[in-house]
Amino acid sequence: MFDAAPVQALQVAPPSRERFTRLEKIGEGTYGVVFKCEDNTTGHYVAVKRIPLESDEEGVPSTAIREISLLREVNHANVVKLLDVVCQDRRLFLVFEYLDQDLKKMMDLRASPLIGRRMKVAMHQLLQGLHACHSNRIVHRDLKPQNILVTKDEQVLKLADFGLSRAFRIPTQTYTHEVVTLWYRAPEILLGEKHYLPTVDIWALGCIMAELATGKPLFTGEHEIHQLFNIFRVLGTPTENLWRGVSNLPDFSTQFPSWPAVPLDKVVPTLDADGIDLLSKMLRYHPRERIQAYAALQHRWFDEIRTA
Repeated sequence: MFDAAPVQALQVAPPSRERFTRLEKIGEGTYGVVFKCEDNTTGHYVAVKRIPLESDEEGVPSTAIREISLLREVNHANVVKLLDVVCQDRRLFLVFEYLDQDLKKMMDLRASPLIGRRMKVAMHQLLQGLHACHSNRIVHRDLKPQNILVTKDEQVLKLADFGLSRAFRIPTQTYTHEVVTLWYRAPEILLGEKHYLPTVDIWALGCIMAELATGKPLFTGEHEIHQLFNIFRVLGTPTENLWRGVSNLPDFSTQFPSWPAVPLDKVVPTLDADGIDLLSKMLRYHPRERIQAYAALQHRWFDEIRTA
């Protein structure tokens, strides 16, 4: 939907060599390197994604155009804010608000998984951010702990790195197969579905929910078929009775090993019954039966924090 365009088509800030003081590299974002910088005009810390403009490019890469365009559509407390766009020296700089850590770093530093009220607050915020995206017809396509930012006090979580995001339409169009980091990739994508729905994000968030609750990733495949089999070992090998239409997917095989489903409360024992119910709805095989973000926000598991 968003094609490569010349730099002049973007509303970019004028170049300023003295505007930012680079402090440290903080990560490799999608199609760019991210630095922590001080904005010398405000004195605030910002995260700056540097995207090179190759000499043979006619303009700004379509991935950058897409990320800029989509983030300008969403203004929500649980979605990272794009503050500015600067183009200079054949490089594009996307300037974002700075948060101290990502969710993976937060979990790595914690001595125990998230439980109870803190877990519910974190998931509610992530679902609110996702609902804001989906309400603006944006599918993130690369949700994982590294792409969720967290404030230093661990009180606010924000969805970030929209480099693989797309605007979606109904009926859905064909999308690329190589989206979403393997461990968080929905089974319909793994089985070759090309017309997938925004509920691929719900699947990824369900995997993250289980990871928050246990302190370890839920499905850790080394390659696509291994990832599928890890999913099957927990949720059961899908059949037409369990997932209508699954046998028509390009990469489905009747030769797949047959595994029975394992009760989710045995897999994620730290969640209570309502949490398991919500998780089971997020990890439904059939994409159209998977709970949507708005409905998930109304789930009874969140009653405690809604009434507080």
